[in-house]
Amino acid sequence: MYAVIRAGGKQHRVKSGDVIEVELVHGGDGETVEFKPLLVVDDEGKTHHGKDVANAVVVARLAGEQKGDKIKVFKYRPKTGYARRQGHRQLMTLLEIRDVRLEGKRTAAKRSEKSPKADTKADGDADTGSDADTADTEG
Repeated sequence: MYAVIRAGGKQHRVKSGDVIEVELVHGGDGETVEFKPLLVVDDEGKTHHGKDVANAVVVARLAGEQKGDKIKVFKYRPKTGYARRQGHRQLMTLLEIRDVRLEGKRTAAKRSEKSPKADTKADGDADTGSDADTADTEG
């Protein structure tokens, strides 16, 4: 089973046991964090999205912090003598994915059952037609 979560403005495909690097998440080492997934694919290969993943949870543990790769920024305008150099290293957090859970999964059998409202509505339509027939014969 795997899920797609959003962390730090990016989407990550995760499964239990993965260690991913995301933008800085404040908290102490060993603390647990929960994410609401955007998409879950269960062990049977069925994709769940939208309302189906309302109860799904991805549990992760903060495994540490480190700096990301250096990004070099160079601004240049020709014929003016303008050139600027700048560097940046984003702080990153390591997340160890503990569990991907899909709770409250509805089965096809529950969806196919008829609701009691549908039966009463069908009976009510039949009664209305018979009352109209008796009203015409009386008047």
